[in-house]
Amino acid sequence: MKGIVFTEFLDLVEAKFGLEMVDKIINESDLESNGAYTAVGTYSFSEMLQLLQHLSENTGISKDDLLLVYAEHFFAVLAESYPGLIETYKDPIEMLASIENHIHIEVRKIYPDAELPTFEILERTDNSLIMIYKSSRAMHYFGLGLMNKTFEHFNSSATINLEKIKEDGTEVKFTIQKN
Repeated sequence: MKGIVFTEFLDLVEAKFGLEMVDKIINESDLESNGAYTAVGTYSFSEMLQLLQHLSENTGISKDDLLLVYAEHFFAVLAESYPGLIETYKDPIEMLASIENHIHIEVRKIYPDAELPTFEILERTDNSLIMIYKSSRAMHYFGLGLMNKTFEHFNSSATINLEKIKEDGTEVKFTIQKN
């Protein structure tokens, strides 16, 4: 997993819960990196799981809810760092439908060894989208949060339902209906 995911996560934890919480979750985890991350480094996904688990335990907030909040933060980072990428699109459905064939291609130019989820489009209209998320990492709530922020970015809203195809969350069907 790319280091930017870790550095931004820890920045969010510090902003929301304080530096002491960052220190606490790092110390409670058994991290090969010892909690020292660079944005361009690559780190084990198990480290993110540990940090997320310990943050959940220390705050009483579910991991899924923490991933939603983190996704909102991460979207803002992406929008600020890569405004041209988002400005390419006029509509949230168009942007979400382009994840696999455009956005992930651009991400791979910056982070060639990034392990990204796949999104298979099953159905698309001007106001709806059905797609399958597949990832060895069950971070579908992170994806949901990014989708929510995409609609917010375009001053729009949607009803987004997720249905686990695989119980472990590694394959999820998203049904999106623009309001």
